[in-house]
Amino acid sequence: MSKDISIKSGANLALTGVASKEIETAKHSSTFAIYPDDFFSLIPRMMVREGDRLKVGTPIFHDKNDDKIIIVSPVSGIVKSIDRGDKRKILKVVIDKDGDDKIKHEINQNLTKEKIISLLLESGSWSYIRQRPYNIIARTDKIPKAIFVSTHSTAPYDVDYDFIIKERLDDFQNGVNVMSKIISKPITLTTSANKESIFLNQKNLEIINIKGKHPSGNVSFQINRINPINMGESVWVINPEDIANIGSFFRTGNFNPTRTIAVSGASVINPKYYKTKIGSKISSIINDSDINNLKGNRYINGDPLTGSKVDFDGYIGYYNNIFSVIEEGNHYRMFGWLPFKDNHVPSFSRTSFSWLLSKKKKFNTNLNGEERAIVVTGEMEKFFPMDIYPMQLLKACMMQDIEKMEQLGIYEVIPEDFGLIDYSNTSKIEAQEIIKDGIQLMLKEVE
Repeated sequence: MSKDISIKSGANLALTGVASKEIETAKHSSTFAIYPDDFFSLIPRMMVREGDRLKVGTPIFHDKNDDKIIIVSPVSGIVKSIDRGDKRKILKVVIDKDGDDKIKHEINQNLTKEKIISLLLESGSWSYIRQRPYNIIARTDKIPKAIFVSTHSTAPYDVDYDFIIKERLDDFQNGVNVMSKIISKPITLTTSANKESIFLNQKNLEIINIKGKHPSGNVSFQINRINPINMGESVWVINPEDIANIGSFFRTGNFNPTRTIAVSGASVINPKYYKTKIGSKISSIINDSDINNLKGNRYINGDPLTGSKVDFDGYIGYYNNIFSVIEEGNHYRMFGWLPFKDNHVPSFSRTSFSWLLSKKKKFNTNLNGEERAIVVTGEMEKFFPMDIYPMQLLKACMMQDIEKMEQLGIYEVIPEDFGLIDYSNTSKIEAQEIIKDGIQLMLKEVE
């Protein structure tokens, strides 16, 4: 039996360049890379050196604060380089693919809760599990009160999980069965209301139908409405494709790094889905001929609101199912303040008059202004469907006032929940960066 939850605040960005419902296998990628920055708050300690030979599932590095949390190689090959930045910070680990050797784990039929956790940690599949609060890789010493899997996606260019999982339903069900044993109850699965989902007939699930505009697809808002996190509690969040990857691991004994990427954006000539692996080279899914104006675009691992900028010769991120290509906003609009000028620029402001024009809009990175004072206008609350005052929370984070941050809900949010605020607020502040710094402070001072 399912029930409906309606999330009323928010707004949808109807952008051109959504990936069509066609999928193809990505071209061969000769090199792969893992970015430690994909794992929030994880401090990597290397377990391999340049020149070492790896198999699929070989540990590359572990968390300095918890050596049971390991990140493993998505491919078989040789460590080509360990790239470092300031203060010898590890930026990425690059692997030359060579062969298909895999580490095999013994999977018994009698899987206890303790054995499941042990296998997830040993195989590296534990990295697929993220914990709220903080959106870090889940702590290994605490069982959550619930596990959330969301197939209700509302972010710009977000993926259709019914489409990418339809051929992997057996692995998905296996993953659900295994993970539900850990919490001894069904997993919470959220789907889009008024949609015939392929997940409705799956077992060991509590299905919640979600209605609402973006950011109703963000799991933070769903948790807040369905199973709020109280002090000392935690909830695990797993991407639908990673549930299938976990299910595949417990079926085969091999770490599964499958990643389906929706390549989207108005600058993409033929936006569609590609089947590849974690850390594959971007050029394996798109090349020069697939892009309009190659040098005039921004390439993003993730969606335009919350993704991270990457070079065209970079690599796919660990968690994202989206790769976005949008126009770079590096041009100056003369008299851009005039209300009737350049009305094609998507905006929620009624002064721009873009809301009178077509629903589908192009998107670029132009800020159309500079950072200015935060003024109490109530505009942030329009796009933040949670019983939290986002402006006050941002100010508390900027002041590093831990007590106020706790009172204002820092445990319930993650940076991506402020993506729409970043886009819509007239102060032009980097709200996601402020929240990220605030969460980092909480981990340092409170955890």
